[in-house]
Amino acid sequence: MPIDTEAALRGHYPAQSKIVELKCLPAIDVHIARFISLSPFLVIGSSDPENGTDVSPRGDAPGFVRVVDANTVMIPDRPGNNRLDTLSNIIANPEVGLVFFIPGVDETARVNGRAKIVTGEAQLADFAVNGKPPRAAIVVDVREAYLHCAKALKRSKLWEEDYRIERGDLPTLGKMVSDQVNGEISVEDAEAGVEISYRDRMW
Repeated sequence: MPIDTEAALRGHYPAQSKIVELKCLPAIDVHIARFISLSPFLVIGSSDPENGTDVSPRGDAPGFVRVVDANTVMIPDRPGNNRLDTLSNIIANPEVGLVFFIPGVDETARVNGRAKIVTGEAQLADFAVNGKPPRAAIVVDVREAYLHCAKALKRSKLWEEDYRIERGDLPTLGKMVSDQVNGEISVEDAEAGVEISYRDRMW
């Protein structure tokens, strides 16, 4: 039977615990700020009423996301595939959700809020790597911040060896992309493009 009302959904699950209610903060506290400072990886969710929802990975050395103050974080927009899905969505709908990960830690930190895109030279200078500043940064005005329990990462054993595969168990990215476009781009050209991107366009 499909669930199509909030009341039916809530009735299908147990009520949330008191700690779950209380742990959702209206700003970033010292613990979440520390978590973000140690995180080298996050995913950002965004949406556009016309084009739908997107979830995108972002990563760099720990500390690449700046906690400006208790209500503001800044994320550099490093070179990617230039689809600009996240940035386009932010222009259409500024609401975003962030999940921060730390390797070896099963808990995560979540931040929700409204985002904007900034391109000012002074604002981006501190994000430079190897002398290369990002073209833009995402500034999030924090509405909610909370720590998320470890169940999902414990079930997935994400940091363990149990489900780790050999990279050769999957085709290369170039091979998969070439197949997906029915050979319009050869495997060799696709793999060469990936190699150049990884070598020359990381920052």
